[in-house]
Amino acid sequence: MTLPLQMTAIEITAPGGPEVLRPVTRAVPVPGYGEILIELAYAGVNRPDALQRAGAYKAPPGASDLPGLECAGTVAALGPGVSDWAVGDAVCALLPGGGYAEYATCPATHALPVPAGMDLKSAACLPETCFTVWSNIVMRGGLQAGEKFLVHGGSSGIGTTAIQIARALGARVFATAGSAEKCAACAALGATAINYRDADFVDVLRAEGGADLILDMVGGSYIARNIKALADDGRMVFIAFLEGPKAEINFAQVMLRRLTITGATLRPQSDAAKAEIARQLREQVWPMIAAGKLHPIIDSTYPLAEAAAAHARMETSAHIGKIVLRVR
Repeated sequence: MTLPLQMTAIEITAPGGPEVLRPVTRAVPVPGYGEILIELAYAGVNRPDALQRAGAYKAPPGASDLPGLECAGTVAALGPGVSDWAVGDAVCALLPGGGYAEYATCPATHALPVPAGMDLKSAACLPETCFTVWSNIVMRGGLQAGEKFLVHGGSSGIGTTAIQIARALGARVFATAGSAEKCAACAALGATAINYRDADFVDVLRAEGGADLILDMVGGSYIARNIKALADDGRMVFIAFLEGPKAEINFAQVMLRRLTITGATLRPQSDAAKAEIARQLREQVWPMIAAGKLHPIIDSTYPLAEAAAAHARMETSAHIGKIVLRVR
């Protein structure tokens, strides 16, 4: 196939609010060694995109300066050394950046086949959330069947994915959310929903013997409360700090109750580490999708040119599930 030389993309014109996102014309990127070029159909919108737009989350060295960490589409070209994919294959992929565009490159090992029977819009919602959830609740957090799992922000893209994966693993799931509608969405996925405006998640979990694992994206005042909500030998994994990264906590409790506190961000990890997560997703999570145990929850879809409106929607925190950009 003959590829165009130029494409439409969404650029961050300066650090700031959603209004700094503007459509521009860029050269179509060329895949390097071990990379594929994807012709995008849809791109997922994620919190790190907004942090990058605001100037608080720099792209790693060598990555595109364009926002966008996940997509779905078709393979348009293969870089040298790629043999696992063919031009025309339907893929979804974790991107180092550059997803707000008609074409993007990524390491071939960070792409996954679009699950059978799933459309490209839904598939674009999988990579960032599945990579994040699986690597943190299973690879890092060690979640086991029969354990009690608490996820904060249960109605978010991460939260709705975490609920479903934890349920598929046989865990008992609790989720916090801030409205009756969001709690209903969590409950529909099989979680015990806790409206944090009406109830204290610490009291709820302590009454159940404590959480074995907590996935937290709030931080701030939640850090000390999470420690109180954990069971002895419990684990807490941080993936974001919407309320800030600092807190005063009693580390004696960590020692006396043998607690584990850890965390990770996905984007700065090595290509090899992300490839291993992708391998495990293909073996462990893609069968969950095939079995009907995991499906993306989509809040809304915006044309690529309206990326600013998509960011404005995300920053209201009114959404339930994922926000998606329609590229084609």
